[in-house]
Amino acid sequence: MSNLESEAEREPLLGPGSPGSREWGMIETQEHYKSRWKSVRVLYLTMFLSSVGFSIVIMSIWPYLQKIDQTADASFLGWVIASYSLGQMVASPLFGLWSNYRPRKEPLIVSICISVAANCLYAYVHVPAAHNKYYMLIARGLVGFGAGSVAVVRSYIAGATSLQERTNAMANVSMCQALGFILGPVFQTCFALIGEKGVTWDFIKLQINMYTTPVLLAAFLGILNIFLILFILREHRVDDLGRQCKSVNFQEENTDELQTSEGSIDQVAVVATNIVFFVVLFIFAIYETVLTPLTMDMYAWTQEQAVLYNGIILVAFGVEAVLVFMGVKLLSKKIGERAILLGGFVVIWVGFFILLPWGNQFPKIQWEDLHNSSTPNTTFGEVIIDLWNSPREDHSDQPTGCPIEQAWCLYTPVIHLAQFLTAVLLVGIGYPACSVMTYTLYSKVLGPKPQGTYMGWLTTSGSAARILGPVFISHVYTYLGPRWAVSLVCGIVVLTILLIGAVYKRLIAFSVRYMRIQE
Repeated sequence: MSNLESEAEREPLLGPGSPGSREWGMIETQEHYKSRWKSVRVLYLTMFLSSVGFSIVIMSIWPYLQKIDQTADASFLGWVIASYSLGQMVASPLFGLWSNYRPRKEPLIVSICISVAANCLYAYVHVPAAHNKYYMLIARGLVGFGAGSVAVVRSYIAGATSLQERTNAMANVSMCQALGFILGPVFQTCFALIGEKGVTWDFIKLQINMYTTPVLLAAFLGILNIFLILFILREHRVDDLGRQCKSVNFQEENTDELQTSEGSIDQVAVVATNIVFFVVLFIFAIYETVLTPLTMDMYAWTQEQAVLYNGIILVAFGVEAVLVFMGVKLLSKKIGERAILLGGFVVIWVGFFILLPWGNQFPKIQWEDLHNSSTPNTTFGEVIIDLWNSPREDHSDQPTGCPIEQAWCLYTPVIHLAQFLTAVLLVGIGYPACSVMTYTLYSKVLGPKPQGTYMGWLTTSGSAARILGPVFISHVYTYLGPRWAVSLVCGIVVLTILLIGAVYKRLIAFSVRYMRIQE
């Protein structure tokens, strides 16, 4: 590949023979530019609020579920958490397809209305006399269904930005999503001051407490978001050079041009990018799921310590992700999106490889009768925690350590705290870089045609990963231990790196590919 072609992939210089030239070509006015970016910023906010809607109750679902329905167990909790991703997986391609043929306002407003209604239902799940847990299941599933609008958001941003603007815009929307995941639990922690009892408004049977206030806030913000979309969002489309489209009515576009664009899309690159994105979200879901049991088993943390320390780790992870999103915007201009994607997976592999257990020191064993057990080995993690937190005897009534039921605890070396924190740091660099670059490359591969359906399938891939990842890692970790779990993840990452290498030359902008075909 020549230097000229490499440069074209990052900043293509297209001539009048570019695809859809009869539809494009109007030089963008200053008024159009300002309106376009106001609309894009409204969708940044939409993505942020969607993330907040997911994370603002994630820490309180289990105690709230136990409070409203005593028949709910931990296995049902898994279904409640998975229902969000299931709803999003179903809704994403539907909303994406809708946005291809109608103004994007319609699916956006409908999806947010569904989320608002679902949050209100969540606040009232204590009212029915029976089967309350199923109402919570439905409520979280509908919140996820409403979150299917993220496909519309990314489709709109892809169609409303030029190639030069695309990476920054995709990084910004990913940063807003990460901020939502960070601040949601913070809001939840603030509302914990209200307490479990709170205040009850009998005339509308509404309880205002630490469990319901977060979702009521999410519902209010959703209503505010609807008004912003109604009065600020406008339909905008530009080509790869930023020239505005003469018409945003997709039904009036030239059928032959659309068919040509559809036929010119590199379907191999599309499928490969969906697989890569599945792996990206699969890895994050694995990390998110195994974080608490791993730290409790390896470092003998109590439940309170695990919640506190892992909460701090997740917040730090989110802050690190925001910094990475800002960094890749600059780095992509120098080395390109493909190199960052490949490098991000290499960093993730190194992070998980470091996490492999080694040495001759073993974790503390949680015996069936804690007080009659022999004195356990002291780990580096325990020493740190003893110095950092309250004395060990304060938690003497709670069995801590690696459960004896997990046979691997007896022969698997401890993962030292330094290993664990280094792995968290590296995954915190690789995951956000891979996530934003996958979205960016995908949008560029698709080109000028409406991307709603394709973005819907990409979101579906991510939702499927968030469902399958926890199931996979929970079984492997419980029965085989961290050595097998980490090794399998390293193998998956290696296969993904090989896949990226195989399709590396195909992960190029639609306009660049079109020029090569014409030549």
